[in-house]
Amino acid sequence: MGMSEEIDKLTFKISEKSDLVKTEEATKTAFILPFIRLVLGYDHTDPAEVVPEFTADVGIKQGEKVDYAIMSEGKPIILIECKTTKTDLDKEHASQLYRYFSVTEAKFGILTNGIIFRFYTDIDEPNKMDQKPFFEIDLRNVTDTDKKELKQFTKSSFDLENILASASELKYKNEMKKILAEQLKDPSDDFVRFFAKKVYSSPLTKNAKTQFAQITKSALNEFIKDRVDERLEKALASENAEEKTTEDIDFKRDKSEIITTEEEWEGYYIAKAILSELIDPARVFIRNRHNYCSVLLDDNKYKVLCRMHFKSRKLKSVGFFDNQEKRASGAKIEEKVTIDNLNDIYKHSEKLKSTAKHYI
Repeated sequence: MGMSEEIDKLTFKISEKSDLVKTEEATKTAFILPFIRLVLGYDHTDPAEVVPEFTADVGIKQGEKVDYAIMSEGKPIILIECKTTKTDLDKEHASQLYRYFSVTEAKFGILTNGIIFRFYTDIDEPNKMDQKPFFEIDLRNVTDTDKKELKQFTKSSFDLENILASASELKYKNEMKKILAEQLKDPSDDFVRFFAKKVYSSPLTKNAKTQFAQITKSALNEFIKDRVDERLEKALASENAEEKTTEDIDFKRDKSEIITTEEEWEGYYIAKAILSELIDPARVFIRNRHNYCSVLLDDNKYKVLCRMHFKSRKLKSVGFFDNQEKRASGAKIEEKVTIDNLNDIYKHSEKLKSTAKHYI
């Protein structure tokens, strides 16, 4: 099983079990060791690869220990400091990592609560760990970009020079993305003023600034939505072009082939429009099956937002999961709601939003 699949499994495990994990040791066992072993590919039972309770004398601090050190050729390459799942990493300083970083040969430190993993190095000042991480991954919400960056730290791909070369760009890029996310949610005065001056020639009074704050926020969100829709349209056009080049140009396809119908695409766009009030539309995906069509968060099969049962010509229904109840097998219970037309999906907006809120 590849790294991507192991991350998906761990994401599902976190969504199911995180409330049961209350101590640091439980966090290590349930989430951190599987991350080290299955995602990064290091054998935590082999002391040549992973050393628990790694000790190094730091000035007057004798015998201090950091939770794990990932080793290579007898030297530490990554230090890991662990906290409980309930720990707010924004309020928790990586104190042990900070002290150890300057006295060991490790060039990377990870601070984690088993759900969020923050990666540090010494971009700002040599041999002194940065205050801010250059990379962060939240296992509840993993993107393809996250997986690509994380792959550099796996045992099979680890290359110190390559990671260090890209760390600086990655750090500043991620910081900029955070700033953009904050501005999309609540534009600052400077941000609003920058755009307003481009389109508004009159003095920016208090009332005008208040008005342009909302205009700026709406314009940016609509711009992103339009770009997403444009990419989807191009993808659909590409798929249609490929279909027309096949031998089955007369649309006499094999019965086993899965085809996404126009109704399913329309239902997907409706669900996406509803959810855009809560989350970035780019995070909402469609995945088809023989008997139904799923709307997923982050293209993750464990994060089903709803299912469209449109295969039957006589009866159409949408399955919702907002109650979060489960069967004995652990599978979520689906509530199927019959609809007369696709616009009926809007009547169940709160069910969709409730499920999305559970995931995010």
